[in-house]
Amino acid sequence: MYGWIWRHLPGNVYVRALISLVLVVGVVFLLFQYVFPWAEPLLPFNDVTVDGAAGSVGAAGSVAEIAGGAV
Repeated sequence: MYGWIWRHLPGNVYVRALISLVLVVGVVFLLFQYVFPWAEPLLPFNDVTVDGAAGSVGAAGSVAEIAGGAV
């Protein structure tokens, strides 16, 4: 696919590289401005699996207690 795009761009290697850079920047801009904001509500970023139980170990808890293992 990229080879097909490269062959169909006008100009020499430097012009093609510049046009390719402009195309990549344009695609990234469109993704950040339109696609990612549209998709964000559909993604499970707010489904947190960590609860507040880890904070109750306190300063006296050992590494084995925090990790759930036995020493």
